[in-house]
Formats: sequence, structure tokens, C-alpha cells
Amino acid sequence: MQYSEMKQILLTLTDPADKLDAVIEFGHQMPAVPHTALCTEISGCASRAEICRDGNNFYGRADSELVRGIIAILTAMVDGKSPDDIKKMNLEHEFMSLNLALGTGRLGGVNSMIRFLQNL
Repeated sequence: MQYSEMKQILLTLTDPADKLDAVIEFGHQMPAVPHTALCTEISGCASRAEICRDGNNFYGRADSELVRGIIAILTAMVDGKSPDDIKKMNLEHEFMSLNLALGTGRLGGVNSMIRFLQNL
């Protein structure tokens, strides 16, 4: 699923629980990680989380459904973009514009993922 579609869905939902359900569903729809991808475990996440890259295509996996959905959103934001293009993006602002009701622990993990992506 493209990021623009994810954003449109999330911005039409007003109930915080419905938004989190949508995020979990995004994680279920995330494509499998190809065997050629290079995966990096993200430190700072409460769950085991990896962001994977195969060229300029991004994937991910996590042992938590919610974290997997968060990874699906972040990887959709950067999919197809070069590291230089990603450095120019304001991923934190864009992610926060989705108004997801995440606890401080999850937000710490999100920030770790964003730092990883912006330092490729």
C-alpha cells in the first residue's frame, strides 16, 4: 500500500482506537522481506523490530502487530527514495501529522526508526 493511501485512511478516522486498528492492518498488508534485503534491528524499540532495505525498496518486520504497522507506515514513506532524498524529508513531522495515539515508549521506538532511516 502506498503511503498516500495510508495517510488518507488515517486522516478520515476520528476514533483513536480505529486509527490503531488501521495501523495494525497496514502491518498485515506489508510485503514480505525479500531474501536479498539487508536488515537492521532497530535499537530503542520496546519490541524486536527490523527495517530492511533492498536497493531503494524498504521492508520491515516486528514481533508486535502495532510496531509492524508503524514500520509499514515509515517504510511506505521512504520506499523508492534514495538515502539523500530521505535525509531531505521531515519524517518526524509527517508521522506526527497522522495523530496516532501512541504511548511514550512507542514514540521512542518511532524516533529510533526515523533516526535510522535518516542516517542511511
